[in-house]
Amino acid sequence: MSKHKQAPVGDDSEFTDKLADIVGAQYVLQGEATEYFATDVYNRLKRPLAVVQPESVSQLQAVMACCQHYKIASTTRGGGASYTDAYLPNRADCVILDLGRLKRIEEINEHDGYVTVECGVTWAELKNKLDPLGLRTPFWGPFSGLRATVGGSVSQNTLSHGSGAYGISAESVIAMDIVVADGSLLKTGSGAAQSPPFSRFFGPDLSGLFTGDCGSLGVKARITLPLLRKRPAHQTISFAFNDFASMHQSMRQIALEKLEDSHFALDGALSQGQIARQDSPRQMLAIALSILKTSPSYLQGIKQLLLSALAAKKVMSESPYMTHYIVEGVNQLEAKSRLQRLREINRPFAREVAGTVPAVVRGMPFAPFFNTLGPAGERWVPLHGVLPHAQVLNFHQALNALYTQYQDDMKRFGIWHGGMFSAIGSSGFLYEIALYWPDSITCYHREVIPKAYLDKLPSYPENLEARRFVERLKNQIIQLFSDFTAVNFQLGKAYPYAQRLQPQALRLTRAIKACLDPDHLIAPGNLGLDSDGV
Repeated sequence: MSKHKQAPVGDDSEFTDKLADIVGAQYVLQGEATEYFATDVYNRLKRPLAVVQPESVSQLQAVMACCQHYKIASTTRGGGASYTDAYLPNRADCVILDLGRLKRIEEINEHDGYVTVECGVTWAELKNKLDPLGLRTPFWGPFSGLRATVGGSVSQNTLSHGSGAYGISAESVIAMDIVVADGSLLKTGSGAAQSPPFSRFFGPDLSGLFTGDCGSLGVKARITLPLLRKRPAHQTISFAFNDFASMHQSMRQIALEKLEDSHFALDGALSQGQIARQDSPRQMLAIALSILKTSPSYLQGIKQLLLSALAAKKVMSESPYMTHYIVEGVNQLEAKSRLQRLREINRPFAREVAGTVPAVVRGMPFAPFFNTLGPAGERWVPLHGVLPHAQVLNFHQALNALYTQYQDDMKRFGIWHGGMFSAIGSSGFLYEIALYWPDSITCYHREVIPKAYLDKLPSYPENLEARRFVERLKNQIIQLFSDFTAVNFQLGKAYPYAQRLQPQALRLTRAIKACLDPDHLIAPGNLGLDSDGV
């Protein structure tokens, strides 16, 4: 019998009754109640047999053991901010493990310098707990941190806040507690040696196995991250570029010096899209307050607001590309020195403009989920690749050639695109693409976007033809990334992984999967590890 078609022990009602015994009947959702949980930012696949919401690690272990006994597959959902089908079931005999109730911040150990959280804790919740203590984690969350969880970010690999100085989410992991297929608990890092989880490195790096695995090797229950003392001083700065090559060269050189805590870059289309979201009086007031609250001084905050009011929209509307930096220091002298070095590096490439955008991001690091739709209510899907610097310009040219090839179709369907960019350490370059098109919204959008904001947006009828074209274009861009040797972070089911591995690496990865999940019941389809004949 194929590993994908194993007959369950008993029937579905017996299985779901057992789940209800473990977590409580109100936390086993079925039928239409599962629709939101089975839809991500972009897509929907199969309706799950149930959505299960454990409240503790011990409940999670019992649920996993129950799934193993009945031969029922599972996928794991964190904050639901994925767009790569990672937590979407691709088969009907599957449950979604919604870990949103695993909310405990179990230990803040300032003396030994670590914090341990359950994996349903959001980055915003962790920041709110650490801020009064003057503490932070090195990587401290993506822009989606109001909903994105620590567990989801480590499973998917992500970057944003703190990545300039400290790298992606995986680089801030010390240790993990993983629930494997049979319900047993696997500890990594020093915790595997029955020591406190204070160190990642003790023999082979077991923690690294579970970073970026999209939940395919086991279900993350707890994660331990290092703690740092927050630096009290910061400055923000932005630059405008006339062409992509100059922006890339600037970002590459700055990355070699690790000057900033956080940075990001936008093309003109996304920059103007951000302006469109900030036109309401209420949003403008929130932005103004955030700038004043987080500016190094009140006078500098007022200056930033004046610069914003006079110049920001004009500069953004005229600049094909912009970069934004947040630098930190033990005092303002250090922060300003780093700012000055950024100016020196950028002198041949760019002009400095008002640093309003990074000032807003510093004050409102975790924004509402407005951007799960376009600025005019369009449907949206992002895709990305991390390229070696030597391939960045070649990829950019090939991508523009692809857009030119399909420009008539894109115009006919009302599809437009934008780009967001970041340096990944000194050796990689994140090229993120956003595709927008007019189409009906889903239950996901109605759940995550504030109703007052949603009510102001245009609505569109279902547009299946445009949707199918976007899917074809998306797949061609994914192939283009592979052609130019890019790798990907949020792999899920959308990006090729097993297909690209060399035989030795694939054999090892499959052996690890078989050891931890012999029946291939965890996250079927993710990473391509359970594909027949691969």
